[in-house]
Amino acid sequence: MTSQPPSKSKSFADVFGGSARAVGAAPGRVNLLGEHTDYNDGYVLPIAIPQQTHVAIRASIRDTTTVYAADLERSVQFTFASPPTEQFATYIYGCLAEARIEGIDVPALDIHVGSDVPMGVGLSSSAALEVATLRALRELLDLPLDNVRIAQLAQRAEINHAGVRCGIMDQMASSLADTTHALFLDARTLHVRLIDLWPGTAVLVLDSGVARSLATSGFNQRRAECEQAARMLGVAALRDIDADRDAAKINALPETLRRRARHVVTENARVLRAVECEDPREFGALMNASHASLRDDFEVSVSQLDWLVTSLQAQPEVYGARLTGAGFGGACVALCESPALTRIGATALSAYSAQGLRGRVLVPPDRAGQVLGF
Repeated sequence: MTSQPPSKSKSFADVFGGSARAVGAAPGRVNLLGEHTDYNDGYVLPIAIPQQTHVAIRASIRDTTTVYAADLERSVQFTFASPPTEQFATYIYGCLAEARIEGIDVPALDIHVGSDVPMGVGLSSSAALEVATLRALRELLDLPLDNVRIAQLAQRAEINHAGVRCGIMDQMASSLADTTHALFLDARTLHVRLIDLWPGTAVLVLDSGVARSLATSGFNQRRAECEQAARMLGVAALRDIDADRDAAKINALPETLRRRARHVVTENARVLRAVECEDPREFGALMNASHASLRDDFEVSVSQLDWLVTSLQAQPEVYGARLTGAGFGGACVALCESPALTRIGATALSAYSAQGLRGRVLVPPDRAGQVLGF
């Protein structure tokens, strides 16, 4: 396995010569409600973002698979016997390896990756890469994989090969969601339902400027704590606990596990209420409560995210705001009145900058598809 940084971003033809034989694309996502609930068999409510990852592939004439990441300006080579060590390439290797486990004859490949999904901010750039890779492979080999199966293989790739014990939300959102509806997902049954947003509302995502890596953050620890709480409560997953009926059982847990379980149980209840909301203010109040729970009970927020969320919540045109993604840094999301969207983001980030901090508007991107820095 080798790696070298080329001098500039190149097209498929620049890197490999000739043309790709198949392409796949998938969007990132932002989660409106339902954080840290999917790996507890619970409920989530993500929506796709405009930014996408594009993967172009063809069978290679060599015995090694070569991946060129245009945005990183980096080329990596690997075989199934010699996996890559670069983090971005492990997601691709994982997808190909899991396809082989399914009995698919995966040849050595030439792979070109281009993406405008922001990385390291909780918008599921890894899931977009995985789903786009599997979609390209499906086209190249004419595979009978539907979008749910692609999501499942992508999740296995991230767990088994990238070292992140993620739930299914990110991959399902990247594979099934669009940018005009929230996607209600039951992570246990994989039942999905598209939810209309209210006319005159829009989603705003701001980057706190605090990057995080799930493989090295407290993500896996939080999952282990939830699993321990479920075992002590005698259930398969925290999804099976009711906040009112099982309050005494929750309160009997050790303090840390009690707070972790309380977040998951109340967050599931917030998602179920949200899909029935008739008013964006009610939905926004659930988002605000979700952030408080993530900050206090699940302890995955950071001071910069808290500052941005409070600034957003204080603006009258904002219905609600919360951190989005696993936390430990990354981004926050707000549901806003769409005519005020640009001003809301500028106001929050201008005040953020005055504190000596630097953030960005990630969604919506500007007309050139780029994120906006303040």
